[in-house]
Amino acid sequence: QVQLKESGGKLVQAGGSLRLSCVASGIHINSMGWYRQAPGKQRELIAGITSGESPNYVDSVKGRFTISTDNAKSTVYLQMDSLKPEDTGVYYCNGLTRYYVWGQGTQVTVSS
Repeated sequence: QVQLKESGGKLVQAGGSLRLSCVASGIHINSMGWYRQAPGKQRELIAGITSGESPNYVDSVKGRFTISTDNAKSTVYLQMDSLKPEDTGVYYCNGLTRYYVWGQGTQVTVSS
């Protein structure tokens, strides 16, 4: 059974850092992404990683966020630095080319 479980979100001040984790059960994490749903907005893909390729980022997080994977732990990470209030939202992980049942996500709140 496929399960995606995100964690690591919390309230942080602007300029701070967080590392989000997503433990994926039942799938190979060879093509995964982090998605963000900001308040009142649709969920969007912000970072993606595919085995053997360079990661991709949406412009708003490029240079501040880093996506990585640990295949042994079946975990996808999102290192977030220089956080801004506009990074506030619920963060989810899921596939890039194939979608699975969405997890509950993890709330990130960045205060100014």
